[in-house]
Amino acid sequence: MVSEDDLAAALARPGAGWLRGIGYHESVAGLIDRHWLDRAQPHRPVRVQHRTGRMWVFNTAGLERLLATGRAPPPGLEREGGAWTGRLYDEDGWLRQALGGAPPDLAVVGQALARLGVTGVTEMTPQNDAVMAAHLAAARRDGALPQRVVLAGRAELADAALEAGITLGPLKIHLHEAHLPDYEASVGEIRAAHARGRPVAVHCVTEVELAFTLGALREAGVLAGDRIEHASVTPPWALEEIANLGLAVVVQPQFVQERGDQYRAEIPRADWPNLYRLKSFADLGLALAGGSDAPFGGWDPWAAMAAAVARTTRQGQRLNAGEALTPEAALDLFLADPLSLGRTRVVAVGQAADLCLLGRPWRQARGALSADLVRATWLDGRRIDDGVDQA
Repeated sequence: MVSEDDLAAALARPGAGWLRGIGYHESVAGLIDRHWLDRAQPHRPVRVQHRTGRMWVFNTAGLERLLATGRAPPPGLEREGGAWTGRLYDEDGWLRQALGGAPPDLAVVGQALARLGVTGVTEMTPQNDAVMAAHLAAARRDGALPQRVVLAGRAELADAALEAGITLGPLKIHLHEAHLPDYEASVGEIRAAHARGRPVAVHCVTEVELAFTLGALREAGVLAGDRIEHASVTPPWALEEIANLGLAVVVQPQFVQERGDQYRAEIPRADWPNLYRLKSFADLGLALAGGSDAPFGGWDPWAAMAAAVARTTRQGQRLNAGEALTPEAALDLFLADPLSLGRTRVVAVGQAADLCLLGRPWRQARGALSADLVRATWLDGRRIDDGVDQA
């Protein structure tokens, strides 16, 4: 949706239970609050998540339901003039407890990914712990999530007993420029992870976050597998430092298509060359892989590949066209081994039979990258998309 009227219409749904929205951006209706939501939907509880994932906005009915749980309001529940605004910042743990939330059923996700040719996922939520590991294991046992899973998250995740099909991923560090952690503590956190043989993955969407991360990694030392997540803004000095440190980079090329028009409108033209680099990383020989950032970005890898090649926005404008990749390089983003991003997986004798079958030869498919190309998906030689059910 692209307008205030669109959002209001989407919220005006009858019902009694929670109505939840995700992916909100201020370009739709500004910095909304509970009063705005009350005008759109006064009768049922509503919560809308900002596309960064850092803020929820509740209408009055939703706020009252939260406070009625008896839990003390957290520091992140905003007040203005002594009254609640309905905005809740960085309090997902409190919210989960207040709502009695449970991890979602993954059957729809697992099958949707299988139809896209996806045989493995990397779950990068910073709060991932043993509870999430158990949930994912149960989803794999009952077939709801057929894909292999690499699970990143908290430091204590390294002590969890992970079942077959779930592999420990890096320690995830999620930085927020407005509230950066203590620098020395961050260096210590990286060193502690490295001491256990575990690399780190650091969320960097601003130049400040990237500068903080590169300084901390330079001081702590780099372990094979250490990576920058997003690298949304990478000026030349940082590009050189990433290369000097030998870090891997995980990019989300679909954001050029999904959000590029907003970037062009909000970011000074002089800074556009630093946005969502791809070819610059590849030319330096860095280990480069693609991710979705779902649910904050689209989860279709074929759309991401197409965006990496075209570098066009929804309105058809080119953004940083010099960073475009060839179709082959775009495909390699999603063939990177999640545990060794510099290695591209190939079909070969002795390899696990994780396969995606396309409906036409690559020489034809490369010119029209789309999920429509996918005809079947196998994991360990067993078909997992819903075309054929094989136990």
